[in-house]
Amino acid sequence: MRFEYPANVCFKCVRCGLCCGDTEQKARHILLLKSDADQISAQTNQQIDAFAVKAADKAPYIYEMKKKQQDGKCIFLLSEECSIYEHRPLICRFYPIELSTNEEGAYIFKVTDECPGVCRSEFCDLGERLQPEFFDALLNLARDRFGVL
Repeated sequence: MRFEYPANVCFKCVRCGLCCGDTEQKARHILLLKSDADQISAQTNQQIDAFAVKAADKAPYIYEMKKKQQDGKCIFLLSEECSIYEHRPLICRFYPIELSTNEEGAYIFKVTDECPGVCRSEFCDLGERLQPEFFDALLNLARDRFGVL
């Protein structure tokens, strides 16, 4: 399967919680697939409407995670830790990476620079350098969750 990925990128989660909610620059939308919502519901013993709202025009995502009123963070972020980490949604598993396609149908991975756990340098010692196998595993995870991509 063909894909492009950024070279010389290292990543290590620094547990800042930036990806889990709104910032001054961005309103975060934590989108959920039906399978994400069902899994979270089963693991937390909560009805989906307790933690998510319907998302309009975001297919294939059909829900959006609720956020806490006081700080705009995901309701499952407790003391800067994800309380559903093992069952987190696909969009959270991808962050700080996004996946798109080009006009030839090749998959293109991009990495956001807003995440403080990302380093774009040959000499970065922040975290693990992301290799083709990492991106291949993400692509397979997305294919599994979406069906066929």
